Amino acid sequence: MLRLILRLRPSSGLHCPRALLVGPASLSTRSVPGTGSLKRLHCGAGSRSVCVGSGYSHRGTLLRCHQLTGSCQGQRFYSLPPHVKVELPALSPTMQTGTIARWEKKEGEKISEGELIAEVETDKATVGFEMLEECYLAKILVPEGTSDVLIGAVICITVDSPDLISAFKDVTLESLQAAGAGPSPVASTPPPAAAAAAPPAAPGSSYPPHLKVTLPALSPTMTMGTVQRWEKKVGEKLSEGDLLAEIETDKATIGFEVQEEGYLAKIMVAEGTRDVPLGVPLCIIVEKESDIAAFKDYVETGVTEVSTPAPAPAAAAPAAAAAAAAAAAAAAAAAAPSSAPTAAAPAAPRKGRVFASPLAKKLAAEKGIDLAQVSGSGPDGRITRKDIDSFVPPKAAPAVAAAAAAPAAAVAPAAFTPAAPAGTFTDIPITNIRKVIAQRLMQSKQTIPHYYLSVDVNMDQVLELRKDLNAEVKAQNIKLSVNDFIIKASALACLKVPECNSSWMDTVIRQNHVVDLNVAVSTASGLITPIVFNAHTKGLAAISSDVTALAAKAREGKLQPHEFQGGTFTISNLGMFGVKNFSAIINPPQACVLAVGGSEKRLLPADNEKGFDVASMMTVTLSCDHRVVDGAVSAQWLAEFRKFLEKPVTMLL
Repeated sequence: MLRLILRLRPSSGLHCPRALLVGPASLSTRSVPGTGSLKRLHCGAGSRSVCVGSGYSHRGTLLRCHQLTGSCQGQRFYSLPPHVKVELPALSPTMQTGTIARWEKKEGEKISEGELIAEVETDKATVGFEMLEECYLAKILVPEGTSDVLIGAVICITVDSPDLISAFKDVTLESLQAAGAGPSPVASTPPPAAAAAAPPAAPGSSYPPHLKVTLPALSPTMTMGTVQRWEKKVGEKLSEGDLLAEIETDKATIGFEVQEEGYLAKIMVAEGTRDVPLGVPLCIIVEKESDIAAFKDYVETGVTEVSTPAPAPAAAAPAAAAAAAAAAAAAAAAAAPSSAPTAAAPAAPRKGRVFASPLAKKLAAEKGIDLAQVSGSGPDGRITRKDIDSFVPPKAAPAVAAAAAAPAAAVAPAAFTPAAPAGTFTDIPITNIRKVIAQRLMQSKQTIPHYYLSVDVNMDQVLELRKDLNAEVKAQNIKLSVNDFIIKASALACLKVPECNSSWMDTVIRQNHVVDLNVAVSTASGLITPIVFNAHTKGLAAISSDVTALAAKAREGKLQPHEFQGGTFTISNLGMFGVKNFSAIINPPQACVLAVGGSEKRLLPADNEKGFDVASMMTVTLSCDHRVVDGAVSAQWLAEFRKFLEKPVTMLL
């Protein structure tokens, strides 16, 4: 979970809050490749929650959000002493309302610099408010537990002197409105304590001090993750630098390392759980071994529970599947007569535009839910993730009646009409990486106007030079490949024709001044393109070393995000598999990708006694984005590329 700390300081004679953001979204972060990080947060009395960093390893840093300062106003009234109104700002881009989870200070108490005064639950995180200078809490206007507090609503009043507190004893939101203060209204107030049952204690209110590890966004496009493996068990001691777990994102599998010592008290998301939403608590860490037992039956509240169904076998036994289908159909048929009379007609779908959050739309699409049938609980009927998770499809009365009238007919097709002959197929689960590959390739082919140019390159001099150089560096345990020469020639050609080293950015065409080359690598989980940075400045030996190391890390799933996100030009080489030529798909937002085929001996006309020569020829195909690169420009790039390979000594110039 993220933590937002709202601090108050005077501005132009009026006190106004500035928000200090702590979490993965922070722009001011330190990068520690290969490690994660734990950040202490406030979540319940005596408790702390943390976020696990990605390959970037976000540390707990503070980001001043100046855009939030405008939501707080300080106004002076003739009937009241000088004071400061604290309003609820927008603490996330999608936030519309918040919940006052707990007040850390009581009316009349002194608030010192840096002290926490309240916690607010938003749609993204639990937010703690701190003060940057001393003051006194004169009046709490929004009681603890109030939900759906609108952005801009006044939540409390502070003063500079304790002598002024008594003047605000009878101040209410209504009296402020009557006085012309105009505070934003509260969407709803909690019911009286006598009229409702006492709510359950929030997690952490009765537990020892602990750290909650939540799932952050480990890549720019990540919305969910898969807990592949827990490296530690409940009760085990965690030392600094220990690997805690491995998470599969939409880009790669990333290992998380512990930055502080402690004990693993509770695993809240089981190993193998797929599609875990961002912000869901993964586990709990405590400082003392004696505190582990307190979390044996810990259950997180206020967060949608992640279902962890047992993984289905790749190929189920046909007999067992048929028996299960028959039993289910028989049970439905037996229950139909009693349920038919009381079956309610399905709710009529909503007409007109349906308002829903982006996450709700995504979840509805994945679950096959029609948003028109879902009742929204958000502002103005907006459908939220909670509505999708709690949605139960309406039962159609005609279908129930039909099942009651012909139970035997319902059983027979399920039991004796298999979808396909037994043992003719295997269902392979789709990994997050494969999902992203599918989405990006489909987006590329649907939105980018591809065109393709091919040329043949004489590789005789490259092969001869490679043989000589390998003999020279053999003692250094370096072996140059043809692909290293292709990478170097591509990088230099990009410098000669920078239009092909450009990116389509929707509003501008970005022409890059450095060449960061993506090299396509095939792994067990899918295709990934690690980056050879500054390829135009590196020698063949350095390029060879980089490619070898990156390919090994890619196949082991140990690439860090910065090693494969980005790049300016891509090369895909299938020549080692005997492929003569092919056309590659552009990797957006890049403008070009080079597809490299294998070399083969060909007869070429020559002025000699035989009338021909035998040469090793290689076919390459350049895929281009016509929005960025015109045909004549890409042809010029191919001419430069061929010149560098047919006369490799020119790469030294």
